[in-house]
Amino acid sequence: MTLRVLLADDQALLRGAFRMLLDSADDITVVGEAGDGREAVRLTRALRPDVVVMDIRMPEVDGLTATSEICADPELRASRILILTTYETDEYVAQALRAGAGGFIGKGIGAEDLAEAVRTIAAGDTLLSPAATRSLVARFLATPDNAAPYRPELLAALTPREREMVALVATGLSNQEIAERMFLSPFTVRAHVQRAMTKLEARDRAQLVVIAYRTGLAHAAPDGDPDRMP
Repeated sequence: MTLRVLLADDQALLRGAFRMLLDSADDITVVGEAGDGREAVRLTRALRPDVVVMDIRMPEVDGLTATSEICADPELRASRILILTTYETDEYVAQALRAGAGGFIGKGIGAEDLAEAVRTIAAGDTLLSPAATRSLVARFLATPDNAAPYRPELLAALTPREREMVALVATGLSNQEIAERMFLSPFTVRAHVQRAMTKLEARDRAQLVVIAYRTGLAHAAPDGDPDRMP
């Protein structure tokens, strides 16, 4: 299956470079380009790409605002967002995840890594596994904000095993790492995680992490390290 990608960046030269890199992959094709967030939202609605590669700082409407608008639209649920930016600050990462992005990477990424990032996001996974990102996720997503709480009846639908899986996903562990820790097969872990995502109405693993911290299924330790869970 060929993955359809929309590029959103205000610099035409960079869009051209990213298009060339992604179009060189056999399983990826760039279906459109947007120069600002407003155009990114419009083209996402028109083209329904599998992945939107979104810059943050753009004129008129920025990438974070565009990401929030796309992720809030039920009709665009299948389009996932990969933030690709020069500004890899902690606060931007946190805002991107809260907006609904499935991943956050810097523009210094190599061609093969960019293609693999697109594949990862399209599969519903997220780029949250490095240890540094685990700490960041715990520190920022554990902080209350103005977002509406998730409905209690959704949490009540989770089995104890699914709750455990969601908490482990929130630490940044991959399915393989969870399987090794729990002495289960990766297939079994993936099945539990997918069922939890469906029950919690999470569009991807990144949103599942957000839900885990906001609802208390996962907690940040005092030192900010989510691996040290109570």
